[in-house]
Amino acid sequence: MTPHHGTTVAPGGRHPAALVLEDGRIHRGTSFGATGTTLGEAVFTTGMSGYQETMTDPSYHRQIVVSTAPQIGNTGWNDEDGESLLDGGNGGGRIWVAGLVIRDLSRRASNHRSERTLEDEMLAQGIVGIADVDTRAVVRHIRELGAMKAGIFSGDAVVDDETMLATVRDQEPMAGASLAGEVSTDTPYVVEPEGDVRHSVAALDLGIKTNTPRMLTARGVRVHVLPSDSTLQDVLELDVDGVFLSNGPGDPATADAAVHLTKEVLSQGIPFFGICFGNQILGRALGLDTYKMRFGHRGINIPVVEKATGTVAITSQNHGFALRAPESETWETPWGTATVTHVCANDGSVEGVALTDGSAFSVQYHPEAAAGPRDAADLFDRFVSLLDSASGDAADGSADSRKGSN
Repeated sequence: MTPHHGTTVAPGGRHPAALVLEDGRIHRGTSFGATGTTLGEAVFTTGMSGYQETMTDPSYHRQIVVSTAPQIGNTGWNDEDGESLLDGGNGGGRIWVAGLVIRDLSRRASNHRSERTLEDEMLAQGIVGIADVDTRAVVRHIRELGAMKAGIFSGDAVVDDETMLATVRDQEPMAGASLAGEVSTDTPYVVEPEGDVRHSVAALDLGIKTNTPRMLTARGVRVHVLPSDSTLQDVLELDVDGVFLSNGPGDPATADAAVHLTKEVLSQGIPFFGICFGNQILGRALGLDTYKMRFGHRGINIPVVEKATGTVAITSQNHGFALRAPESETWETPWGTATVTHVCANDGSVEGVALTDGSAFSVQYHPEAAAGPRDAADLFDRFVSLLDSASGDAADGSADSRKGSN
């Protein structure tokens, strides 16, 4: 069962609302945004700011987000900070979260960049929310029992508990969900750098965020954004210098087509960089398995250790699946030796993998840092350096033969 967004009600016209969890727990509150029913997986984010970037991140597709920040809406909504390139005509970006759970809805938006309120935007896009909930209790519950199916019901949709609970339990689980195709572009498009073009890359859109092409174009990279079902032939026809795999929603165990494409790219020797979902795809291509985490990593304050240097970066993350760590730090693949490059300081989970020859690497977090922090932005510089090195090889014809090989 897919999420159903509700009808609209004027701001201030509050209705009773209920957050119903799969295990039978029900939290009562009041409606804001649209009224009606929405279904999804209940998850929480620890970011104290950046709710617009969170709500428009395609990786949150089919998820009901519980905010640990006690007050939401205080900075309003603007037309610049949306992270969905598929904005459906909305200047502030399409909202991908299935619903929003908060403690306190700010009475006013107070920011010089604000153009309307959060509730105005939720009304315009039909997004159901619930306020006046003890979000601390909800988060502690999810941390203990794990992310689970949930639903927000408001207005006339609030019926007897048994009926609402049955509706929640009847929806499809996140495990096994193939969602990247639902958030990807249908047609290819190009994002041009403002200055000289140093390189061009093919970016497979599995749920790409607005700031990702921006980070690449700022470094002189022309970005060809491709649909999630693109083939190696689609990539080769562009004669690009590298391939990038984006973030995205759903279970990476279902992304066989993207894994197959990644294997083909590696066989071509094309420089490769992936983030978040793209990290899981590269890991699968290199022979690792994935698993569903208990409650995942979602926020903008998650510490990651780079194993080679011991450097810790505070990162932006949004994922509920992870790569299963290999038995040894390095292992052999058809493309050479691979290694785990980064781990989470909180729980030791895999946060990055790479081929040791440097031709392909990925991280589990979001180095484009929307809505922050910026500790990992240098990964885009590393990718450009990899493109520089590969382009240098073109002088002796090796890159040309690489692009033309089968």
